[in-house]
Amino acid sequence: MRVAVIDLGTNTFHLLIAEPKGKDFEILYKTNVPVKLGEGRINDNLIIPVAFERGISTLKDFRKTIEEYQVDKVRATATSAVRSAENGKDFVLAAKEQANIQIEIITGDEEASSIYEGVKLSGAINDLSLIMDIGGGSVEFILCDTEKLIWKKSYNIGAARLMQQFFKSDPIADDEKHAILNHIQNQLTDLFEICEQHQPEVLIGSAGAFETFAELIIKKKHQSIDIALAKTYSFNFNEYIETTLKLINATHDERAEMPGMIPLRIDMSVIAALITNYIMGRLKINKLILSTYDLKMGVLSALL
Repeated sequence: MRVAVIDLGTNTFHLLIAEPKGKDFEILYKTNVPVKLGEGRINDNLIIPVAFERGISTLKDFRKTIEEYQVDKVRATATSAVRSAENGKDFVLAAKEQANIQIEIITGDEEASSIYEGVKLSGAINDLSLIMDIGGGSVEFILCDTEKLIWKKSYNIGAARLMQQFFKSDPIADDEKHAILNHIQNQLTDLFEICEQHQPEVLIGSAGAFETFAELIIKKKHQSIDIALAKTYSFNFNEYIETTLKLINATHDERAEMPGMIPLRIDMSVIAALITNYIMGRLKINKLILSTYDLKMGVLSALL
């Protein structure tokens, strides 16, 4: 049985096609497209027309690929941008009518659960850990150990939301940084309370921006690691801090020139770095691991 998983993120649409192979599975096809569904007016809870059209066009392309691979079962999940948009249901209807793809809008809680299942599959969870997934619309936190999920929550503080609300200067100004940190501090009080009780020692970054941080370090050190093939990557804490401080203080053009940077993350990476550094500092965590397995792998494992 061949299955396809479509993850409609706020910034990126992903398509994954796989089939079972013994007790495991084989990935036959994998792609992602920077649709930027949250462009322009995510904080107004609206998918603007140009982003709407990009999204539907991408789903039509995905449908062609799904048919080429003779897929038996498709599961498409939409997260924060579609979930919060006033015209999100219109997008779901258009996807069904124009691309023959039935989209399921999942809750923040369901999103966090699937992220946990994906990360667990990567083998990254070896201690009491806090998983963090920075999306364009929301950020999910999952407290877990090797045996169970302890606590989870989704917050509407995604990189696209914060960027549109606060990030106006180049490079980012100190007052903008302070406004972002003040905002997330006010949003995350219950996260800090639960972490105070359990005191996780490891932060696991789920794909996305954390892959970009890893790529920047790998390229700088001329390492022969292919993140696209790796399940996990352990950061050297000092290298991570040095890299993210450089990102935060650089101009847009300077970030664009950094080897390993992808166009979608030139500005988003600044927000991701600010949030991650704040979390690690506040929770006194100095161990960071990347899991390249995320929500879509969690959905895939449930399907198979």
